[in-house]
Amino acid sequence: MPAPRDVPPLPVPGLDDGWSLVQFSTRHTGPTPSASHAAATPHPDAGPEPGPSTGPSRRRWPLVAAGTAVLVVAAGGTAYAQAHKSVALDVNGEVTRVTTFAGSVDGLLAAHDIEVGDRDTVSHSGVLEDGAEIVVRHATALLVAIDGDRQVVWTTALSADEALDTLADRAGTVALVASRSADRAELPLDLALDGRAEVVVDGTVLDVPDADATVGTVLDELAVTLQPLDRVLVQRSATGVVQVVVQRVVVQDVATTSEVPFTSRTEDDATRFTGQQAVAQAGVPGVRTVVERVTTVDGVEETREPASDGITQAPVEEVVKVGTKARPVAPAPARAAASTGSSAAAGPIAAGGDADSLNWAALAKCESGGRVDVVSSTGKYHGLYQFSVATWQSVGGAGLPSQASAEEQTARAKMLYNRSGAGQWPHCGKNLFS
Repeated sequence: MPAPRDVPPLPVPGLDDGWSLVQFSTRHTGPTPSASHAAATPHPDAGPEPGPSTGPSRRRWPLVAAGTAVLVVAAGGTAYAQAHKSVALDVNGEVTRVTTFAGSVDGLLAAHDIEVGDRDTVSHSGVLEDGAEIVVRHATALLVAIDGDRQVVWTTALSADEALDTLADRAGTVALVASRSADRAELPLDLALDGRAEVVVDGTVLDVPDADATVGTVLDELAVTLQPLDRVLVQRSATGVVQVVVQRVVVQDVATTSEVPFTSRTEDDATRFTGQQAVAQAGVPGVRTVVERVTTVDGVEETREPASDGITQAPVEEVVKVGTKARPVAPAPARAAASTGSSAAAGPIAAGGDADSLNWAALAKCESGGRVDVVSSTGKYHGLYQFSVATWQSVGGAGLPSQASAEEQTARAKMLYNRSGAGQWPHCGKNLFS
């Protein structure tokens, strides 16, 4: 009976590409120096979101004996012995001893359903030798912050600790960014296979009891609650310890207001004399509101971006009425013929014009308290309307205004109004229109 023959291996995707060789190590704690050297490589096209390689899921291989029944006959004993091999197979740090009839590394991997992609590494290729140590590392995509700039990096590192080592010489600061889902943070690598780790959160440092665990597991064990916007980074401290840093992120809208000036316009008013004006509608300033979206990280402002800017309260325009009515010309009053200095003998005086319709009692009350014979403390102003002697005489009065009757004082005050308007009484003139 002929000796068993090797079955040609099935084609494996990517086998035509050149592999970055990885020196075999029997340590279960991580890749060998050669694997670490090729552990992290950025790719021009970032590829899928950070996570495990799109190849087969990582498997733990049990220690197995020969995978197939062996029929040994005398005629084929020598050929059988040459075809039967015992090799060590290290897949992502899980080392098993297997027996195989495969004649090549490709055949061995195919027989154990191990696929490799473009970014994965295999320590050997070609003919499979008895006693060989085959090391396979599947690449994982990580989101990495390098000097603050985030990019996707593929790595064959077995832990965050190892990945940080391989990236350390790329920039001043390097951190692995954990992905967020609801209230959990995940990184597709354990923190450290050897050594210790710690969590930095809310100003405190917590020691990690088991560094050979994922970020999500560690945070759960330490009862660290994440808010939806919080960030989780894995970095190395100044003393070389792997740190899980939880950054509390708050985003809020901050509004500031400013005044918008009102405008003013005038309108002609035929019911008022020329030179008279009054505010028909008071102006009211408007309000402008600017809203900015402010992001703070651990209480420190990181960014401030405009969210909205608009008039939230429109200004009210001021409207001023301006008189256009011509003023009447007052007739020259008759002068008193008596030599007593009083014009009472001249009889009633008619002022005429629009002055007759004004509130003279209100003006007198404001100017003199309604007292006919009152004289100011300076002796300069007299009577109901506080005439100066010169002004009194300019409207035909004789003697002192405070010595004239209330009727005459009012008549001559009306003459003064018809000639010069309410401006003759700068403080109390407004009472004429009440």
